[in-house]
Amino acid sequence: MTSMTAARSPLSPADRPPLGLRERKKIKTREAIRAATYALIGEQGYDATTIEQIAERAEVSPSTVFRYFPTKEDIVLTDEYDPLMLEELRARPADETWMDSVRYVMHRAMDVMTQEDPEVVRTRAHLSAQVPAVRARMIESMSETGRLLRRAIAERSGLPADSLEVRVSAMSLVGGLMEANMCWAENGFRDDLRDLVDRALDVLEHGLPTENR
Repeated sequence: MTSMTAARSPLSPADRPPLGLRERKKIKTREAIRAATYALIGEQGYDATTIEQIAERAEVSPSTVFRYFPTKEDIVLTDEYDPLMLEELRARPADETWMDSVRYVMHRAMDVMTQEDPEVVRTRAHLSAQVPAVRARMIESMSETGRLLRRAIAERSGLPADSLEVRVSAMSLVGGLMEANMCWAENGFRDDLRDLVDRALDVLEHGLPTENR
């Protein structure tokens, strides 16, 4: 296995330049909207929670909520990490195998995720698994994630980003990681998510195991 060190980590806040006042205000507003949403969902459930209620709890207007999040489902789903993960994949050593790079970046992403409120992380996964509208939006967003990933795969492999092989590779990875998250939620969060992600990557790298685990 090649070295997995000496690469900058875009997922780490310490490695990014300081944000200006405007960007800090945007982040604060997004966080307030998300916090209001999860609080309301915890109190009354997903379906009963409306954009108007979220706006009132976050002390912003409904139009502000929609400016940051097109739908209620987008508030629940977090995709801010996708461009950073792509950047980190591109920063990995050129002589590192593709799957080693993916494992490194996924472990880094999970390290960042564990810095969040564990209850919020579990609620997000539960909603993705149990609420049809959230799951549908998540599957829809997979296409955009796949397009981002295709660029990284194309750069590493030298194949065209729109080739069938690159498309299949990207979407297989995105789908495998989604199923690891679904399995985690559907089994009541009893499993270790990092282990599930590694098992999903094992299947993509080596195929199905010879016997049941």
